This record gives sequence, structure tokens and C-alpha cells, in this order.
Amino acid sequence: MQELKLLIDSLWDDRTLINAVGAKEAIREVVALIDQGKLRVAEPVGDGWKVNDWVKKAIVMYFPIQQMETIEVGPFEFHDKIPLKKNYAAHGVRVVPHAIARYGSFIESGAILMPSYVNIGAWVGTGTMVDTWATVGSCAQIGRHVHLSGGVGIGGVLEPPQASPTIIEDNCFIGSRCIVVEGVRVRKEAVLGANVVLTQSTHIIDVTGDEPVIYRGEVPERSVVIPGSYTKKFPAGEYHVNCALIIGQRKSSTDNKVSLNQALREYNVAV
Repeated sequence: MQELKLLIDSLWDDRTLINAVGAKEAIREVVALIDQGKLRVAEPVGDGWKVNDWVKKAIVMYFPIQQMETIEVGPFEFHDKIPLKKNYAAHGVRVVPHAIARYGSFIESGAILMPSYVNIGAWVGTGTMVDTWATVGSCAQIGRHVHLSGGVGIGGVLEPPQASPTIIEDNCFIGSRCIVVEGVRVRKEAVLGANVVLTQSTHIIDVTGDEPVIYRGEVPERSVVIPGSYTKKFPAGEYHVNCALIIGQRKSSTDNKVSLNQALREYNVAV
């Protein structure tokens, strides 16, 4: 693996080497290992995450070496450089038409894909449901026993290679039409109400104490989060700017996945 890493790094630094013997095969080998779940773009290490930037480099270089091809699936036709994942039954993944996952993503056994989209480099854990019209962007890391509700958008982060991907950790519930992008990390067991939008610049404000506590780029563990706004001064006047409000913590009664919706209902929040 170390030799493979060194080769990918050298190809990244000097793209003229990409036509050398074994270069394209090395790039394709990395993508195959990601597809099989043997390599990850990012992996949990202790309380944090380690980004394997050389793996992201291989994904970026995979696109120019691939040829456009027509992909026929029954009456449907696609024209792309990246093939679709296959052999779901053998891998123990439930896939409902018209769910699509690209080759180079990994879907762990026991996951469920409703009509949805999973991009290259992504990792989706067992017990997770990617619900209808939800999208998992390139290199996004979705933990185990997560529910991505209908229309959720998890953004991709492909470049720069050292940038952290968007991460949804284990046992999170992401409500309908939420958007999480730009490498935001939603930590374990957090619950996002419908329509929460999180970017690296979004104020994530804990309003449960006497004074507000502002987070950026990360939702603390077990937080219950809803959309909100705060007043900001501009040259033209004062306007309301979107933010996210932490209004409480998940209770022990809502730790079971089947009752995650209740974590929001306890705070009278839309799912």
C-alpha cells in the first residue's frame, strides 16, 4: 500500500508520468480498493478523522484516464466515464429503483438505498438508509445506522486533496431537505430538523444555556438542531442571516433508531 501511495503522489506531482507503464493501472487499483471498502478517503482516528489525501488524488486522476461510454440499464441509457456499482445482492445491500451508486463508492452490507444517488469516493455504513432523492456527494463519509431523510443533500469535497470531506457520523438523523456541505462534520447521534443548512461559515449556535455558544463546521454529539436566523448589519441595513440552533440534546428515550423522529417531536420540531 505504501508503494501505491508513493506512486500516486508522484503522478499527482508530475502529470506527464500518467502515461508511463503501470501508472493508469495504479490509479484504477486505488479506485477498485475504494469500491471494495478496503480504502477510504477519510477514516476515524480516535476522536478525529484522518484524510487520506493520496486516495483523493487518485480519484481526481481517475476521471481523465477514463473514456466516455454508453451504459444501458434496461430501457435507460447513460453516457459517462464512471461505471455504476453492481452485485448488490452479493454484498447484502438493498437498492430500490431508481437508486444509483457510482463505481468507486462503497456501500456496506445492510445499508438501504431508496431512489437516491451516491457519488464516487463516498462511504455509506451498515444500517444506514439513504432515503428518496437524497444525494451523497463525492468522498462524503456516512456512518452506520444513519438516516438521510428525503431530499437531503450531503455535499462532495474532492479538491483540494487535503480538505476534509463532509462527514455524518454514526447514529445521526438528518431531517428532510437538510443540506450539509463544505466538509462540515456532524458528530455521533446528532439530530438535524428539516431544512437545516450547514456550511463552514454557518453559525451553529447552542442556545440551551444562559449565553449563546457558537460552533462552525461541526455539530457536537447528540445535539438536536433546527434552522434559525440572526440579525447582521450591512451597509444597506440590518438583515436576517440563516443559522442553525442547537436547542437541546437527544434523550435516552430516543436512542433507538426507530424513535429518532421523536427526538424532534419532543422539541416540537418538524421532521
